[in-house]
Amino acid sequence: MADEPTTTIECDSCEAVNRVPLNKLRNRPKCGKCGAKLPLGGGPITLTDANFERTISTSPVPVVVDFWAPWCGPCRMIAPALEKIAGEMSHDVLIAKLNVDENPVVASRFQVRSIPMLIGFADGEAIDTQTGALPPPALRSWVKGVVDKASLS
Repeated sequence: MADEPTTTIECDSCEAVNRVPLNKLRNRPKCGKCGAKLPLGGGPITLTDANFERTISTSPVPVVVDFWAPWCGPCRMIAPALEKIAGEMSHDVLIAKLNVDENPVVASRFQVRSIPMLIGFADGEAIDTQTGALPPPALRSWVKGVVDKASLS
């Protein structure tokens, strides 16, 4: 259909720009030029009370949400590692950040009392939680565990 909403995704392999209907993202689309799997995750993206539910429920890949605040030292410490993981695992996971001071509705919903707090989601449901800062190798391992759990569900 001509009026169907689409997004464009650049292929990591051949750099071709692919127009993909939004309702086809969950089917793990491939590049029309080279056939490689398109990156559907990445990030980090910013979540808010307004876009949280839509984002986690429609993502074609698991979503790891970092509940953080700008004044939190450990939150700032893990941010570079999360950015790196987002780039390295862009085919497998979407990394998102939610500022708890600016978005109290979602923070309250998930009873965020200590930050940083990471929650992994698959198909809109929380599947794992990690509270506190982890060193980069442990953080990567935890995110990979979320991706593995999501593939089993």
